[in-house]
Amino acid sequence: MLEVWGRPYSSNVIPVIWAVAETGIDWQLKLAGGSFGQLDTSEYAAINPNRMIPAIRDGDFALWESNAIIRYLAERYGKGTLCPDDPQTRAVADQWMEWCQTRAFPPVIQAFFATVRTDPAKRDAAKIEGHATEAAAMLSILETHLSGRDFVAGDAFTMADIPLGCVAYRWFNIPVERPALPNVQAWYNRLS
Repeated sequence: MLEVWGRPYSSNVIPVIWAVAETGIDWQLKLAGGSFGQLDTSEYAAINPNRMIPAIRDGDFALWESNAIIRYLAERYGKGTLCPDDPQTRAVADQWMEWCQTRAFPPVIQAFFATVRTDPAKRDAAKIEGHATEAAAMLSILETHLSGRDFVAGDAFTMADIPLGCVAYRWFNIPVERPALPNVQAWYNRLS
C-alpha cells in the first residue's frame, strides 16, 4: 500500500494527498514533520535523506519532492488522465508545474506566513504588501494563460492543476488585497 509521509495541512503535502486521492488507489498517511516528529529516524532518512516532507513509499520505492511525487503518481496510476498521453499536453502540464514551484508558490507562501502564520501584532504591512504584489504579478500570468481554457493544460484536469490549485487556495484565503483575476477565479471554482 502506498504511504504518504507528512502533515495533512502542510503546503507541500496537500498537493500529494490530492494527487493520491485523484488516482483512487489505497494509501496510508504516515504522520511526520512538525509536532509529529519522525524526520530524525533512520527509517525516514532511508526514505528521504533531506529529512523533510513530503515523501512517499510505494512498495520498495521511495520518492521525495512534491512535484516529483505528483508526476510519479500521475504516470503510474493516472496515465491518460492526470498524466496526459499527448507529449505536448504533458509538456505544458510539466511546464506549469515547474512554474508553480519556482514562480507562483514562493510569493504566495511568503504572504501566507506573513499573515496567517504571524501574530497580528508582529505583522509587517510593507512586507505583506510586497509579497502580495509579487504573487498578483505571477498569478496574472496564469490569468492570461487560462483565457479560453478550462484547465491549465487545456480542456481536461491534469497533474498541472493540482499544485497550482493548492497555490490558488492559499491565495484566495489569505487576508491581502487581490486584483480581479476572473479566469483564475473561474478555474479555481471548477477545481473546488
